[in-house]
Amino acid sequence: MWLLDKMLTRLIRKGRLNIIDHDGKAYTYGDPSADPLTIRFTDKGAAMHIARDPRVGAGEAYMDGRMVVEPPHDIRDFVLFVMGNASGAGGIDRKGRLRKLASKLLSRIDQINERARAAKNVVHHYDLTRQFYELFLDEDRQYTMAYFRDPSNSLERAQVDKKALIAAKLRLIPGQSAGMRVLDIGCGWGGLGLYLNRHYGCEVLGVSLAPDQVKFANERAEAAGVADKVKFQLIDYRDVTGQFDRITSVGMIEHVGAPNFGEYFAKTNDLLDPDGIMLTHTIGRKGAPGTTDKWTRKYIFPGGYIPAMSELVSALERNGWEVGDVEVLRYHYAYTLAEWYRRATMHRDEIVALYDERLFRMWQFYLAGAEQSFRHGSMVNFHIQSVKRRSSLPMTRDYMQQEWARLAALDEAPEWHLERKAAE
Repeated sequence: MWLLDKMLTRLIRKGRLNIIDHDGKAYTYGDPSADPLTIRFTDKGAAMHIARDPRVGAGEAYMDGRMVVEPPHDIRDFVLFVMGNASGAGGIDRKGRLRKLASKLLSRIDQINERARAAKNVVHHYDLTRQFYELFLDEDRQYTMAYFRDPSNSLERAQVDKKALIAAKLRLIPGQSAGMRVLDIGCGWGGLGLYLNRHYGCEVLGVSLAPDQVKFANERAEAAGVADKVKFQLIDYRDVTGQFDRITSVGMIEHVGAPNFGEYFAKTNDLLDPDGIMLTHTIGRKGAPGTTDKWTRKYIFPGGYIPAMSELVSALERNGWEVGDVEVLRYHYAYTLAEWYRRATMHRDEIVALYDERLFRMWQFYLAGAEQSFRHGSMVNFHIQSVKRRSSLPMTRDYMQQEWARLAALDEAPEWHLERKAAE
């Protein structure tokens, strides 16, 4: 406990943290007059496991039941508390130059996503059962940032508004875009593709490396009677052929890896019509290029990397693109993740029955950690609109807000089916 004690004495300045070690000995950090947040270690080695590598050790200790957060608080409270202190203290883990270099190198190697490895990495995250994701996502199963025009909006409303915002930035026009071909790279469970077809009559090809997502998306297209217009394929984007009037990439480029950005934007440039528009929606870093943390690489997104704006724009510029518009969306994902966490925690018993307690705790830690990255850390979302010809876009961006407002007014956001059932 001596090493962790030394670290926490330096770190905790706001609020109060109590630790009860495995032998019952208590430690207090921060403001003694504040309401305490208390954690307990259940075995002798837990404290040292965390202290050796806090960014990995804390998550593993929680997953394995070696670290317990005492009621009335939970792991989300603990993560937000610690990282809120760390953000003001310059970080929780001051690495030496050699360790930083090693971490950067390992992260870079992990991002080399050739076809077979890319497929394996996607399956690692998305091959959990559909029922698992349905326990915390909205009814349309949108597994990317929602757009909270008002923080008090429901997740359902915010996800409808997100799809409307993407459609508006694609410059699709009612009555004029029927028959246009749209490529949706990383199509998820098909919600965006079906949305674009429903509102504009365009033909959509969605591609993904997640078998269950593709299967279910095609089932949805069949059920909607639009399987001839909206199709989903289990295929690597690098193997797509043809020409498209619009390309969407929502939550996809985080899986590409920095070494492959050039290849990605070269391929999409080849696929897009000369007068076409592409919209890239991605998590991004608010500062310079960095690395993917070890815990996330190991347990959640092997091969994943959150890009800096400079990395994306330079890759676009090198491959024949012009940047038409950029928007930085700051806190929207924090609200999204907080709601996913709430819903997942509410359905703890179902998740444990599907898998086990360890996976449930792993996802709790992941969702809470991701939320803090958008509240206190360096994560934001980027919308980058790119074109091959600047004449493809109007003079001003007024059209985006006008079309978003039109679309948002058309769609009623469904109540979350599980909460509705509980209320009946």
